[in-house]
Amino acid sequence: MASSGGGTGPTPLASLWSDVNKSGQNGDFTRALKSLNKILQVAKDDVTALHCKVVCLIQNGNFKEALSVIHSNTKVLTSDVIAFEKAYCEYRLNRIETALKTIEGASEKTEKLKELQGQVLYRLEQYNDCLSVYRDIIRNSQDDYDEERKTNLSAVVAAMNVWEQKEPEDFGLQETSYELCYNLACTLIGQGKMNNAMSKLREAEALCRQSISEDTDLTEEDIEAELAIIHGQMAYVMQLQGNTDDALQLYNQIIKLKPTDVGLLAVVANNIITINKDQNVFDSKKKVKLTNAEGVEHKLSKKQIQAIEFNKALLSMYTNQAEQCRKLSSNLQSQNPEHLLPVLIQAAQLCREKQHTKAVELLQEFADQHPNNAAQIKLTMAQLKLVQGNVTKACMILKSIKELEHKPGMVSALVTMHSYDEDIDSAIEVFSKAIRWYQENQPNSPTHLSLIREAANFKLKHGRKKDAINDLEQLWKQNPKDIHTLAQLISAYSLVDANKAKVLSKHLPSSDTMKLKVDVDALENSTGATFIRKKAAKVASEQANEQRQDDIKKKKKKKKGKLPKNYDPKVTPDPERWLPMRERSYYRGKKKGKKKEQIGKGTQGATSTASAELDASKTASSPPTSPRPGLAATSSSNVVPPRHQKPVGAAGTKKKQQQKKKKGGKGGW
Repeated sequence: MASSGGGTGPTPLASLWSDVNKSGQNGDFTRALKSLNKILQVAKDDVTALHCKVVCLIQNGNFKEALSVIHSNTKVLTSDVIAFEKAYCEYRLNRIETALKTIEGASEKTEKLKELQGQVLYRLEQYNDCLSVYRDIIRNSQDDYDEERKTNLSAVVAAMNVWEQKEPEDFGLQETSYELCYNLACTLIGQGKMNNAMSKLREAEALCRQSISEDTDLTEEDIEAELAIIHGQMAYVMQLQGNTDDALQLYNQIIKLKPTDVGLLAVVANNIITINKDQNVFDSKKKVKLTNAEGVEHKLSKKQIQAIEFNKALLSMYTNQAEQCRKLSSNLQSQNPEHLLPVLIQAAQLCREKQHTKAVELLQEFADQHPNNAAQIKLTMAQLKLVQGNVTKACMILKSIKELEHKPGMVSALVTMHSYDEDIDSAIEVFSKAIRWYQENQPNSPTHLSLIREAANFKLKHGRKKDAINDLEQLWKQNPKDIHTLAQLISAYSLVDANKAKVLSKHLPSSDTMKLKVDVDALENSTGATFIRKKAAKVASEQANEQRQDDIKKKKKKKKGKLPKNYDPKVTPDPERWLPMRERSYYRGKKKGKKKEQIGKGTQGATSTASAELDASKTASSPPTSPRPGLAATSSSNVVPPRHQKPVGAAGTKKKQQQKKKKGGKGGW
């Protein structure tokens, strides 16, 4: 018998399995994979080795590779063996519908598969089925994960309230953790109880701080990042309550923290855009980038994604990006053919481009295609017709909305519009139709009686007294104790049938019953009554004296106005004396060149008079009419040059100036 020799043989499988077991317990799945690969080299169809390899790949986050191993070994790894791992890989790769098929195809639904099924149904937004799964798991399981399951159940209840406006049964979940408290707050938001929701969010914040305060390694920024989702919901509640400034501040604080949750960032950015609306557009364009982050679509519900897309289209409209707005709204319409918003956005964009006719045609086309959702579209069409000034067409559109024609708001709008067109008969017909509807469906309801009263008032206002009397009689029969209606009826009959008015007036209460029960003595003794009494009880002589004083004041003559000093009563005053000089008929303008001679020109020290004297043309033709200052009346031959002229009185002045210079100067000549 030959021996194996001294060479090293293959590694024993037992040793490799021992290494796999040890690595798995230590969490070293990479090392475990190496050992498993060696085992599979020896036994490639080993079910346990293949199963362990898939688990190790999942633990390392290699979901695609794990699925590849499963698909490559379908004969060995049957659905009974690997159903959970396969469904989990598909779930993590966001193949949610495929994961659900894998779960439903499993022959036996283990507890792990049911847990995963709940998660998958939640992601698919099948909340009713998800609720049933979690309720069943909680009833039939007893382990340490009960609180996590209750948290998931509360999340489903919150989603049903928020997205489906449904209120499932109360499961009596206690807010023992901040997650449960947060989910209850979301439920209250869905029910519209904002104040209660804010209180629960504050409780959730306190519980969260308490739970993470035990970890001393966390900084304040880490704590704020952990609280970001709670603060985001707080800001949303503030926004719904109209406190947009505080909401905006809180939203911006969350963005500055840069949380790793792309879904949270997208929602916060979208809410900031909705607050900005058509203002602060530059900030909105920056924020919209956060809504386009990779993986956002897997973190949000369908309605959240839809809302973000709608806001992108509106932002494009506000930033005058017409083509992009049309493109986004068209895509939304193709995805949701019966949704109103895409069509309304397209119509709004056309209106911004002053194409009102096209906008109406677009809305009319949608109303024809989707008659069940046409009411709001037709209201918008009527509004556009009013903007164009076509009141008659707007009335026709409103009357075509049969489900709203009896509503008080619709009646009010139509009556107002018909009154504007002075079509009183049509306005009365609107009242009549609405009253008939309530007579058949909700007789004697407050709305019915209110419409009858308004119809009567309208008919009285426009002279339809007989029709108004019929309405008022109907009202009075419903409530004979209504004095106000009776008074109106008597007033109306007094214009048509005085005898009938007298007969009806007997039903009015007597004056004794209508008296106010007032203590006259107490009223007279009060401060107000005393003051009024004193004022009213003035003595007749005092009143007469005051009257005389008033007459004297009236008789006082007015003082005569002062006349000008040169006033001559024989001369007729100038009729244009009150007009400015420029506006008088005899104004000829200022004489030109009169001041021109006073401006000094020529050599230094020269005067205008000297230059005029040197002008031969002037001296030859006519002598000056008046003597020039500082010169004697001499002939032109004896003219003294300017430098030698001595003005009168200049000598004494010069002497004084020289004396002053000598006195205070440094010397001179």
